[in-house]
Amino acid sequence: EIGGFIKILEKYGVEVLRPELITDHNQIFTRDIGFVIDDFFIKPNILEKRKREIDGIRYIHAQLPKEQLLVPPPEARIEGGDVMPWNDHIFIGYSGEEDFNKYVVSRTNEAGVDFIKNLFPYRLVKSFELKKSDEDPRENALHLDCCFQPIGDDQAIIYKDGFKNLEDVDFLIEYFGPDKIVEVDKEEMYQMYSNIFSINPEVIVSAKSFERLNQELEKRGFKVEKVDYDEVAKLEGLLRCSTLPILRV
Repeated sequence: EIGGFIKILEKYGVEVLRPELITDHNQIFTRDIGFVIDDFFIKPNILEKRKREIDGIRYIHAQLPKEQLLVPPPEARIEGGDVMPWNDHIFIGYSGEEDFNKYVVSRTNEAGVDFIKNLFPYRLVKSFELKKSDEDPRENALHLDCCFQPIGDDQAIIYKDGFKNLEDVDFLIEYFGPDKIVEVDKEEMYQMYSNIFSINPEVIVSAKSFERLNQELEKRGFKVEKVDYDEVAKLEGLLRCSTLPILRV
């Protein structure tokens, strides 16, 4: 399935770099172990059990000027699935202090949001508190891209109940416009409908099994490249989770 995804990316001129192999280790979800905003690669503080994954991309770190490779302070926790650069905004999903200390699935805290705000003062950083549950995946938005993702030039996929505060949903609907919102339900959120991948504003890679979403996207004028990805999904991540964009053109 990963190979099929790579073929689609390369079809559109994307240069694909793979992590160096670490034996007997899951290295599929690279979105969590780094993210790029403007000219900076941020190497986040991630869960202890996943730190070995970073070894697979150290050869990429080695090619960057030291001043462009940044590590947040220890108290700042943030993962790439919670971070979305979008025009002059940076959207971030996070957990308040009580939820961050309570749930293993809370991956970004308020200190992580503040780190990004201080690093990019010329950007509009908008943060959204997400619902969390360690027991019920249908009540848990692990990252922001599990319940929201901008697409095209001015549209977005949203699962409203993934947000803890109604005013955040209202903000997004007003920001994009009601007719620009593709809403998904709880079961579709669980299947990770919002975790598709945009190659460019016109082309989206989606799972073949997302039939309703794919039809809606095509109705809205998108070219939808469909790939088998159901086995990867069993590892609790999908297409956006599987990518770490380094250079956006």
